[in-house]
Amino acid sequence: MLHQVLHAGLRTSFHALGRFVASHPVFFASAPVLLSILLGASFSRYRVEEDVESLLAPKHSLAKIEGNLVDSLFPVNRSKHALYSDLQTPGRYGRVIVTTRKGSVLDPVHLDTILKLHRRIYQMQVTVPASGFNSFNYSFSYLCLPDDKNICIIDDIIRAMEEIQEARASNRSIPVLQYPITQLADGRQAYIGHQLGGVQGWGPSGAVRAPGTGTRGEGVRSARALQLTYYLQARGGLMDRVASQWEKAFCAELQHFAALHPKLGLYPSTSSSLRTDFQFSSVLARHPLLASLGVCGVLAVLCCSMRDCVRSKPWLGLLALLSVTLSGLTAAGILNLTGATYNSTYLGIPFVMLGHGLFGSFEMLSSWRRTREDQHVKERVASVFEDVMLRFSGSTMLHLMTLGLAASPLTNMEAVRLFCRTAALAVTISYVYMLSFYSSCLVFTGYLETGYRHGCFCRRVPKLERLDSKPAWYRCLMYTRYQDETQTTSLGPHGDSHLLLGCVRRCYGDWITNTYVKPFVVLLYLVYISFGLMGFLQVTQGSDPSALVAMDTATVLYTRAQQRYFSSYSPVIGFYIYESAPYWNASVQRDLLEYAKGFQRISWLEAYLNYLSERNQSTSQPRENFTHTLRHAFLHEPQFAHFADDIIFADRGQGEEPDVAASRIFLVAKTTENKREEMSVLLDTLRRLSLTSRVRFLIFNPSFVYLDRYAAAISSPLRHSLLAVLFLLGLSSLAVVEPLVSVWLGLTLLSVQFGVLGFMTLWGVELDCMSVLCLISALGHSADCSGPLLCGFASGRGDSRTRWVRVALERHGVPSLQTLICYSAALVPVGSVRSNLTRTLFRCLTLTAGCSALHTLAFLPTLLTFLPPSKSRGHRPGGGGGEGPRQEVECVEMNDSTRVVDQITTV
Repeated sequence: MLHQVLHAGLRTSFHALGRFVASHPVFFASAPVLLSILLGASFSRYRVEEDVESLLAPKHSLAKIEGNLVDSLFPVNRSKHALYSDLQTPGRYGRVIVTTRKGSVLDPVHLDTILKLHRRIYQMQVTVPASGFNSFNYSFSYLCLPDDKNICIIDDIIRAMEEIQEARASNRSIPVLQYPITQLADGRQAYIGHQLGGVQGWGPSGAVRAPGTGTRGEGVRSARALQLTYYLQARGGLMDRVASQWEKAFCAELQHFAALHPKLGLYPSTSSSLRTDFQFSSVLARHPLLASLGVCGVLAVLCCSMRDCVRSKPWLGLLALLSVTLSGLTAAGILNLTGATYNSTYLGIPFVMLGHGLFGSFEMLSSWRRTREDQHVKERVASVFEDVMLRFSGSTMLHLMTLGLAASPLTNMEAVRLFCRTAALAVTISYVYMLSFYSSCLVFTGYLETGYRHGCFCRRVPKLERLDSKPAWYRCLMYTRYQDETQTTSLGPHGDSHLLLGCVRRCYGDWITNTYVKPFVVLLYLVYISFGLMGFLQVTQGSDPSALVAMDTATVLYTRAQQRYFSSYSPVIGFYIYESAPYWNASVQRDLLEYAKGFQRISWLEAYLNYLSERNQSTSQPRENFTHTLRHAFLHEPQFAHFADDIIFADRGQGEEPDVAASRIFLVAKTTENKREEMSVLLDTLRRLSLTSRVRFLIFNPSFVYLDRYAAAISSPLRHSLLAVLFLLGLSSLAVVEPLVSVWLGLTLLSVQFGVLGFMTLWGVELDCMSVLCLISALGHSADCSGPLLCGFASGRGDSRTRWVRVALERHGVPSLQTLICYSAALVPVGSVRSNLTRTLFRCLTLTAGCSALHTLAFLPTLLTFLPPSKSRGHRPGGGGGEGPRQEVECVEMNDSTRVVDQITTV
């Protein structure tokens, strides 16, 4: 009883709303347009998101807390003697990988060229402001990070190459360069594993080792690549602007230098490269998005056209796209006024709006064609609202539920949260515009149809006897079915002149429900599930931010070079002991040495213990002796002085030796091709070890903020959205929707999601931020396509299952097919954009459209012919809320001048 009351009440409400909209079409057509124009003026406040890390890294993670602690203990500016690539987030910097086409970067000719490049970068100047009396020239020596002697810090490989060049110039023996840790002329050990790449070393007896297979301390025979990093200071707004200009000049200088030296390959990267290349996808996608809109508009016009020129509604296809465009403009205006920022993941929002908006417009047009033509336009519009809007509102609620929960604070990925929040706003406005703007356009076209005016040219169509004297092309263009006084014409569904409806009614509906076809469809579904499972078991995480930038950009080229030449070792991992520990204790020393075992390392503790052993001193000493020797002897040696940056002392009191309050050790792990997976495993292993260790330590590298809890952060929005959909369907089955419809729709959504996730993995798409956004939007899209078909089938009574499957395909399968055709065509131009982000978007949305089409047009029509719900032979009055077949009527028109006048109607 509650179900019937709510269902009837909602339909009555939508009927009244339809009459109200049809009574004021001018207002509902003009108000959305004016509102969009007013809000569109807010694009002067358009802003682009600057912090890419906050978008693509988990928002709440232990790695970010650890990073803050590390920065407070050992800031970058405190590393006066050595900087380690990727150890901390250094702010502004310029970085370049130099490769050789032939030979080694250590060959005399290449080595001299690289040092020449280094000097040019060192001497390069930028002028800020670009013109005016207040302009000032800034060079690298002014912007660089200085050491304790106020000299710019440079990479250790530069010092080593300068020593080699000086030795060659003076005909002295060339110093042996060891890998990955070498010893400089001043006796200091330096890690160059990230500064030399593609290294071949000398093995025992002079044998040559393969690249990256050497052991610690072997001599370098040749190297194919070299990486240089130039760190900048960015104190305050002015220095940050200067550093930004220096980065641009750095890239321009490298481009010019590469043109002069074709034997070298240069791959630059700066602190702003990732942000620039991530947002560059939006620039590349502008014209393809316009092309998508044009292609979709053409197909929408064709899908709304019929052979009958009066009943054809070609303009409604364009007006549906205009409604989606206006709603998108309104949503963008609201975001601009509220201070929101734009990022490239928003490229998926137009397709969310497009799929949902086209579905609603084609459903309304299909319902309009099933209304009685002898009714007034207001009654026909009210009937359309009563028939369609309950289902359309339900699918909109499903969209908002999935997007709203993913946009909640439960989501730990900022890009997902912002996308879903914006998409929910856009879908809400699109729904309102569909009720107002598009419905008022339907009213106007209804009056054109009532007046027997051409659906495209709005010209009144002559009677048949007047058309006989016209040319053949004119008769073809003005073809329609008049109702004369002498004729009786069926005014039921006039869809026979619609190509898609005719194909579904006469061919496809009979074929898909044929007894001999059903086994093959079931077999196809089993194949679908099998391949989906195969892909599901191979899902991989895409936590690398460079996988979301435009192709052929500096970030991608630099990343490829780094993976090719510098993949033998992991990024430098900082091993931070953040509490005072008894370093003088032998057991603590053994534990710390055991933790670092197996890593390439630069450890002050290990060097200090070797220092004590070489001087025949015990490594296990009282605290005062241990600390005194460390401070006044070890750190005063020139080759060990740089370790002073790795130790923090805390005073104990007057006349007492201070404690070692905190210290750090640098570790590098040997890696294979799956570097990111190995780093994730290493992070988990060392964190578990830190929980049981007597020494309180943590490990950190900037890449950990992307790896830490990434799997949970990226999968939880999808899991929460799916649970929200199932909860909404279960709740609605108690009052609004029949329970079996909710069950079928829930199973369909699960099947579509499973298939999209599996097939996208087989297609080479990883589970990253963009693919999860597409999977969340796929829930609403698949519900749009399959929900009306299930409701139409479940509401029918009195005929066989096969008959009601065919009826549901005619009524709701055709609008779904029209939506899928236009939606898929709109995706084609996006597939041509050379961007990793748009490639993921294209593949996931294409699979969503394909899997939804399979379920709506093949799997469900076949399975519903032999699975519940059952069909009773007795007709239930009013069953399904009016979803039963509308009555065929015959009408004899009594007056030519107007169609809705006194009529004699036979039912």
